[in-house]
Amino acid sequence: MDIQLKRGLLDVCVLKAIKNEDSYGYKIIKDMKPFVEISESTLYPILRRLEASGMLTVHSAEHNGRLRKYYRITDIGLERIEDFKSEWDEIISIYEFITKEDNNESV
Repeated sequence: MDIQLKRGLLDVCVLKAIKNEDSYGYKIIKDMKPFVEISESTLYPILRRLEASGMLTVHSAEHNGRLRKYYRITDIGLERIEDFKSEWDEIISIYEFITKEDNNESV
């Protein structure tokens, strides 16, 4: 898969994983696992990029005597999810165009 396309899809997946509640790295990976495999080395750069773009915020809280970073989606992040949903129809249309059988094509 094209790296830029995959990057955009993973960004939205991460946003969706934290949409309903603050979350932390390991839990985000676990929540996404049934749908998409993502490693820590892939996740943390995505989280930093999403934070830098204002789509999420980060706060630390103690858990079992250690500080854990929790990620919270922002209104900009929520808008990105909605934008993706509205773009999906166009993505499906492009996919159908690329994969359709062309009955006029010579074999």
